[in-house]
Amino acid sequence: MSELLKNIDARTKLAGTNKLEILLFFLGVDQRTGRRETYGINVFKVREVMRTPAITAAPDMPSSVEGMVSLRGALVPVIDLAKYSGIAASTPREIMIVTEYNGHTQGFLVEGVDTILRLDWSKMRVPPEMLTAQTGGLVTAVTELEDNRLVMMMDVEKVLSETTSIDNEIMYRGVVPVDRPDCTVFYCDDSSVARKQIERTLVAMGVKGVAAVNGRQMWEEMEKVAVYAQSVGKPASAIINLVLTDIEMPEMDGYILTKKIKSDPRFNGIPVVMHSSLSGMSNQKLGMSVGVDEYVPKFEPLRLSETLARRLGVDIAPVVSA
Repeated sequence: MSELLKNIDARTKLAGTNKLEILLFFLGVDQRTGRRETYGINVFKVREVMRTPAITAAPDMPSSVEGMVSLRGALVPVIDLAKYSGIAASTPREIMIVTEYNGHTQGFLVEGVDTILRLDWSKMRVPPEMLTAQTGGLVTAVTELEDNRLVMMMDVEKVLSETTSIDNEIMYRGVVPVDRPDCTVFYCDDSSVARKQIERTLVAMGVKGVAAVNGRQMWEEMEKVAVYAQSVGKPASAIINLVLTDIEMPEMDGYILTKKIKSDPRFNGIPVVMHSSLSGMSNQKLGMSVGVDEYVPKFEPLRLSETLARRLGVDIAPVVSA
C-alpha cells in the first residue's frame, strides 16, 4: 500500500477536474450489527500506511487516543477510529494510516485497508439527515461502489477537533472585531467542525455569513442572489462580498466552484478565498490557477480573520505566526 502512495504529488493533476482518489479502509465487524462497513479518506491527506508500531500510552487523553508513537524522530498521536466511532469491534487494529493536516501529523488505527479508488466528486453524495444524526456528523459524504458497497467518507477534522486542542477557546481570543454587519461572507465546507469555526470567526469579527455544505449548494445560492440582484438593478457583489470555500466537498469541490464563479460575469468583483487543510504548495498553486484570490489554512482563526478583513477592505494589524 505504501508503494501506491509514493506518487501522491502526481495526483495533484486530479484537482481541478472534480475528481479525487480515496483510500478505502475497515474498522472491523461491529458486534451490534454484524456488519463491516467501508470507510474512505482522501489520498491527498495520507502520508503512509504501515503496521501499527509500539504505542506509548499517555495520561489524561481521550479514551479513543491510544497514545503516541515515534515516527522518524517526531512524536505522533494515535487515535483508534473504531473506539472514536463507537464501533464495538473485537478484531485488532493492526494497521495505522498516517495522515497530515495543516502540517500536523497523526495516526489512525484501522482493522485493514482495501484499495485506492479514483472517482468523481459528483458521485459523492451528501449523507441523508438520518445518517448524519446517527453518526453525529462524522460522515461527510457517501458513495456506492460497483459491488453495491457503500463507502462513507469520515470527517477527520471532526475527529481531530474532539481528540486534540484543534478548536479551543484560546484560538479565537485574538480575533479583532471589525463591526461590518453590512458585509456578507458566503462560505461552504462539508465539515460541520470547519463550518462552526468559520461561523465563530465571523461572529467575533461582526460580519454576516451564509453557509453551504458543498460547492453545488453554494453555487445554487449564488445563482439565486444573482437573479435577485439583477431584478433590483444591483451587482451580485453588492450582496456577496466574499466567497470562502473548502477544497474537498461532495458533488462539487472548491476548484470547480471557483472556476464557475470566476468565469461568470455576474460575479465580477467577488473575491474567492480558499480555506483548506490541504496545505501543500501544489494545492495552493492549483487554487491560484483556477482564479482563487488567496489561500488560508484551516484551524487558524486569527489568520482567517486577518485575511477576510483585508479582502473586505478593512485595515487591521496582520497576524504574525509564533
